[in-house]
Amino acid sequence: MELKQYQIVLVNLDPTIGSEIKKTRPCVIISPDEMNKFLRTMIVAPMTTTSRKYPTRIEVKHDRKIGWIVIDQIRTIDKQRIVKVLGKLSQPEIKALKSVIKETFVD
Repeated sequence: MELKQYQIVLVNLDPTIGSEIKKTRPCVIISPDEMNKFLRTMIVAPMTTTSRKYPTRIEVKHDRKIGWIVIDQIRTIDKQRIVKVLGKLSQPEIKALKSVIKETFVD
């Protein structure tokens, strides 16, 4: 299974500790394709359907539902945690995601 940046994948996030997002849930791959190709790990941002409008959350439409990409819960996972590929972000969603990542971690 070839995994690409900005794909939405189903990931088993358990076990977790404390306030970390848990369960098997959709996540967005945010690590670049070059890393995804050669490393056994990848960087993902989990998605949730219950959120408030935080500055570190991006609203997206997936599977005919409104959800949020949770940038404040980015984590590195082993590829073994990935259950299956669910889809891909749209161009406007990718643009919003890049903007929030830049604002959160670069400025």
